Amino acid sequence: MRARHLAGWQHAKSGSRRVIVKSRMIRGPGRDGRARAHLTYIQRDGTSRDGQRGQLYGPETDRADGDAFLERGQDDRHQFRFIVSPEDAEQMQDLTAFTRDLMTRMEADLGTKLDWVAVNHFNTGHPHAHIVIHGHDDHGEDLVIASDYITQGMRERATELVMLELGPETALEQRRKLENMVGQDRFTRIDRQLLALAEDSPIDMRGDQGGDHVLRQRRLAKLERMGLASQVEPGVWTLAPEMKKTLRDLGERGDIIRAMNRAMREQERAPDPGLFVFHGPASRDTVEGRILDRHLSDELGEKVGLVIDGLDGRTHHVAGISPGALEGVRNGSIVAVGPEISGPRPADREIVSIAGRDGVYRADAHLAHVQSMSRIPGGDADVYVASHVRRLEALRRAGVVERIEDGRWQIPSDYLERAAAYDTNRAKQMSVRVLSSLDLEAQITADGATWLDRGLLSRGKSNVVDAGFGHDVTVARQRRQDVLVERGDAWRDREGRVRYRNGLLAALERRELDRIGQELGASRGTSYRVMADGEKMRGTLKEKVRLASGTYALVENAHEFVLVPWKPVIENRIGQEIAGIMRAGAMDWQLGRQRGLGL
Repeated sequence: MRARHLAGWQHAKSGSRRVIVKSRMIRGPGRDGRARAHLTYIQRDGTSRDGQRGQLYGPETDRADGDAFLERGQDDRHQFRFIVSPEDAEQMQDLTAFTRDLMTRMEADLGTKLDWVAVNHFNTGHPHAHIVIHGHDDHGEDLVIASDYITQGMRERATELVMLELGPETALEQRRKLENMVGQDRFTRIDRQLLALAEDSPIDMRGDQGGDHVLRQRRLAKLERMGLASQVEPGVWTLAPEMKKTLRDLGERGDIIRAMNRAMREQERAPDPGLFVFHGPASRDTVEGRILDRHLSDELGEKVGLVIDGLDGRTHHVAGISPGALEGVRNGSIVAVGPEISGPRPADREIVSIAGRDGVYRADAHLAHVQSMSRIPGGDADVYVASHVRRLEALRRAGVVERIEDGRWQIPSDYLERAAAYDTNRAKQMSVRVLSSLDLEAQITADGATWLDRGLLSRGKSNVVDAGFGHDVTVARQRRQDVLVERGDAWRDREGRVRYRNGLLAALERRELDRIGQELGASRGTSYRVMADGEKMRGTLKEKVRLASGTYALVENAHEFVLVPWKPVIENRIGQEIAGIMRAGAMDWQLGRQRGLGL
């Protein structure tokens, strides 16, 4: 384990070119797929100079192998992530060459070769490089970079390289940049100067103080209009305590609005800020619509922001999405995004079972039941029952159940639904539920049971507004009706209303599965089989198959394969043997309880 402590950095020297360096160290990056999710994300579509997918590069190659890079860092204790953004990057000849030179200088400073890859982004106002460095040195030991080098040294090296190419920043350039900051709704260099001046006393702007005095006065006037500065007497100013945070929040909101404007223009639709809606990570709203764009909330972290063209005719931005929730979800997919929906817990099912027909849970009866079992869960019956009692106490405080007396609770008939709703409301994670991986045009002619079909057959109140994307959906539904009539799956009555055949969704789903099953069978050299209700199966989970009718699991043994509805519970079991029973069109997966099941 080696670290270099290098000092004497002087990034603020006169004429220095400004370079912003953001950094983060991620612990255990290989444990849960976070490193892969981040690497995939920074290579996303629309980030290159020509608007295409970002290209991963390394020290000696313009096309780095991301899988090989991740494999080399699988067991690392940590990973370093950097964003390097020269303020004058648009004037630079080659951002890739600049990044390689920077990494070479870092290696010389740290005394070790670095295992790194990078991607250049041109999708913002300032081109920048995302750099990922593995947490091991050239001897395989943990790579430790001193904090002063991360906060100052790397920035100094980057500045030196920019100045070698562009020369020192002239006084005219500095003045022009500061003038551009005066009216910005974000935290600027002028604001940082004002905070330094206000550290011990009010800011005295009386008299001609030369330098940037006039720009500071103009900035203070701007902050006053925003309610973030005030004059205690003519020429003497104080700053609002929340000034820095408010400006940073406004800057972040401005970045989001620009992303939303860009996404709308790419759809050849005029952006309307009056129809922009913002949802934070703690939002309880559920947004349905089409994914237009995505971006990392802080460009270094784990959370993603989504721009969604809503069914309600508005454009939504939803923050706080885990990259894992978006794995395999493409831009253009129609989704429902909101608090993670929780199903009934196994503990809740057991509480209902113990309560029986009279709806009264008795802790003593539960304890007797557990003690009679051949294997006590967790090895301690008292501890096991106590965990259920704690659950009931939490639900009692939420008004879900009523305690009759010590050890007895009244369990309502809709307990499972109310308990699941309680968990959903408390969920901190935002979920992304794919309603259709096909765009509207593909759904209109698809042979499966599409999202459009489910909307046409729904008896509930429609949440589709005839504006924006909602208008596109309304038109697509009408065209889908015409296709169904043409194929004999629907007809128009004398009043011109469209009527649908009985069991339309099931028939469309079966039609698509039969076609896909035959095609996959021919390519895989095995036969496709349809599972009957109540039938048991066992095999290897091969892949996730996205169709018009939904998402399915392809499970295969040596002789045949089946396509069954996908469930999140098997998300991490691709390549493993699984087993289950088909019940009412859905799989009851017997994970960890596979003995005795066959295919």
